[in-house]
Amino acid sequence: MPGNGTFLVLENYIGGKFVPGSAHIDSYDPSTGEVYCKVPDSGREEVDAAVKAAKKAFPDWSARSPAERAQVMNKLADLMEARLEEFAQAESKDQGKTITFASTVDIPRSVHNFRFFASSVLHHTTDCSQMDHMGCLNYTIRSPVGVAGLISPWNLPLYLLTWKIAPAIAAGNTVVAKPSEMTSVTAWMMCKLMNEAGVPPGVVNIVFGTGPSAGDALVGHPDVPLVSFTGSTATARVITERGAPYCKRLSLELGGKNPAIVFADADMEQCVSTTVRSSFSNQGEICLCTSRIFVERSVFPEFLEKFVAAARKWKTGVPTDVSNNNGALISKEHLEKVRGFVKVARDEGAQVHCGEGVDQLVLPESNRSGYFMAPTVISGVADSSRVMQEEIFGPVTCVTPFDLEEEVISRANGVRFGLAATVWTRDVGRVHRVAGRLQSGLVWTNCWLVRDLNLPFGGMKHSGVGREGGKDSYHFFTEVKTVTVKQ
Repeated sequence: MPGNGTFLVLENYIGGKFVPGSAHIDSYDPSTGEVYCKVPDSGREEVDAAVKAAKKAFPDWSARSPAERAQVMNKLADLMEARLEEFAQAESKDQGKTITFASTVDIPRSVHNFRFFASSVLHHTTDCSQMDHMGCLNYTIRSPVGVAGLISPWNLPLYLLTWKIAPAIAAGNTVVAKPSEMTSVTAWMMCKLMNEAGVPPGVVNIVFGTGPSAGDALVGHPDVPLVSFTGSTATARVITERGAPYCKRLSLELGGKNPAIVFADADMEQCVSTTVRSSFSNQGEICLCTSRIFVERSVFPEFLEKFVAAARKWKTGVPTDVSNNNGALISKEHLEKVRGFVKVARDEGAQVHCGEGVDQLVLPESNRSGYFMAPTVISGVADSSRVMQEEIFGPVTCVTPFDLEEEVISRANGVRFGLAATVWTRDVGRVHRVAGRLQSGLVWTNCWLVRDLNLPFGGMKHSGVGREGGKDSYHFFTEVKTVTVKQ
């Protein structure tokens, strides 16, 4: 394992080889606030080398049968699964999440991404239409696009990176991927398994670095026809502008300001326990987390009391302690940003029921410089407040009462985002009625984060462009061609 003193030093993975970086970025352990890793600060030169390697590998990889590509992907999944604990420990240390979350969610899902797309690519069919009156038969074929540029975020590092790599290479593309510079370790660890899995040189290339440098070079590269990005809406605007001159195909999975709507007939016990999880899992650093909770007025006092009590039991502390539900936030800057939203709420007269500024976290001496924040519940925030309008991406949620179904639908839709929503009710008619009118790409009813990878994933409005998932990913990562044959 490359190292420099006590630091882990990562290298780019280009054309099947590890290439040392000429400059590096400090990466911090969020639970201690100390530098523990050096990440290559790559730019145009490194990205260009990776794109050249991917272009060179494309003809052979795309010519392989889906079954041959699936065999390689399944081998990679097996190798990752055999090292699940090692990957989970690295993900926890690098991102700040608990070892429990990394070992039960992040790494198993990363393995599953490869297995799922290795299988699903074997089962897609194309279209055919007969035009007997003209003596013609029409059919479609799908071909890989070429070099895919993939940019993944820091909140679910390997989980979301593999969600992009797996369908891209299953369809026959080659890839140049850029993980977040704050969470690059597990991507680098995966690269160490590529050769053993039989991934040919150049099929998967990983270039580490910042968005303005490595990311910009990747999305603006003329030989990268397709970009899949998960991250902020502001960055997506830049990517759209950079890709426009080349007519690049884009899939953009962006932020969320996700509502939960709790009707009076909801199963209160199930609703509270699930909504605590949907609000605070992974320190609230999931684009699908609940940050606005609308509760029918007749049960609002009961819900708020039970929800605050449950939030206080959601333990925050050292990520390696399996009894903790949350670890540390990603960075000092992000922690300050999240705390800033709580201050705005207070300044506007809202009530903070638990968490930031109310409950004190008790941490070991070695972790007191870490970026920890307890689950925070706020009420009395106006819908027009920044706290209710902007994505916080931390362990903060707002609870507010409503009176009428029509009213709550309007309020839930009253933000620029539209990624996910949850509805809590026993009334089946209301479930369908409300789900149909919510401006969200996903609507869960009486549950949260139940995902079938066959189904489309993505958001409306400022929450993104396009969909990914079984068939949708296949369509995104391939070009369709219509062939007409005159008999």
